[in-house]
Amino acid sequence: MISFLIWLFIGLSFIILGIYAFNAKKEVAFGFWANAEVFSVNNVKSYNRAMGKLWCVFGLILIVLGLPLLKKQNSPFILFSSLEVMAEAIVTMAVYVTVIEKKYRKK
Repeated sequence: MISFLIWLFIGLSFIILGIYAFNAKKEVAFGFWANAEVFSVNNVKSYNRAMGKLWCVFGLILIVLGLPLLKKQNSPFILFSSLEVMAEAIVTMAVYVTVIEKKYRKK
């Protein structure tokens, strides 16, 4: 149960980050990559909304993937959850690069 609560906290952290980015009033683009400058964005508000949606969906899927932690200890589904989180992260990066960055990068 404690492991699921930790998993839930991490998922909720992503959702809170997404809500913050979605409702941002500042004209500053939120970054995706750690310690990297954001490219020049043509519409900052729309870009931040897209990033907010991306992080909220990521957090929700992360929480759903953590549900097997509520089962008995040593459940084999925990391995499935761990592998799916890696796949989720790769898909999130692909969506960012192929959809969001492509749409909002200044030309």
